Amino acid sequence: MKVLWLLAALLALVIVALVILKRRVASDGSGGAWPFYLKRLLSSPEQVLYHRLVSALPDHMVLAQVQVSRVLGIKKGFDFHHWNNRINRLTYDFVVCKKDATVLAAIELDDATHESKSRARTDEKKDRATAAADLKLIRWHVKALPDQDAIRAAIESIASAKDPDTSTRGVGAEDRHLRPGPQTAAQQGQRGRGPVESTPKIEP
Repeated sequence: MKVLWLLAALLALVIVALVILKRRVASDGSGGAWPFYLKRLLSSPEQVLYHRLVSALPDHMVLAQVQVSRVLGIKKGFDFHHWNNRINRLTYDFVVCKKDATVLAAIELDDATHESKSRARTDEKKDRATAAADLKLIRWHVKALPDQDAIRAAIESIASAKDPDTSTRGVGAEDRHLRPGPQTAAQQGQRGRGPVESTPKIEP
């Protein structure tokens, strides 16, 4: 009788072990299809802003949903893992770059979710890290999306601050050719006096 009880208990343990093993296999996906699906990258307001950014900044690269750790590096002499852990889960909604991929500005599109305390702490961390890298972070709200003129003005201001000789709507090559060159003193004086009459040549 004891042998039967032992066999029953052993069989129950085997069944329990098989059930646990089956659940583990199902959870890690190694035994079947993996449980992934496609997600939409941008919300409706983010799509609107993205297309406005692209239209307003045709000479720039506009990237969406960029990890902060792809934009900000850790200075030498500091614990990489310690500081990278502070930003490796953060993302910028948009990043505006020059054609050579030099980063000009990061953009955040805020909505009601940013009003929570936890999200406010995350935003503060992102703001501080971005400021430490001397990168401009622009924040716009979904209820007040900028138009193309406002976008150009914002990016032009940032570009001009980084390089006073550069602006988003800077002078092109054709415009530079049309610029008047330096004038001589005689030419400058002629502008004030009007046309100069030629002196008649006196024949001997």
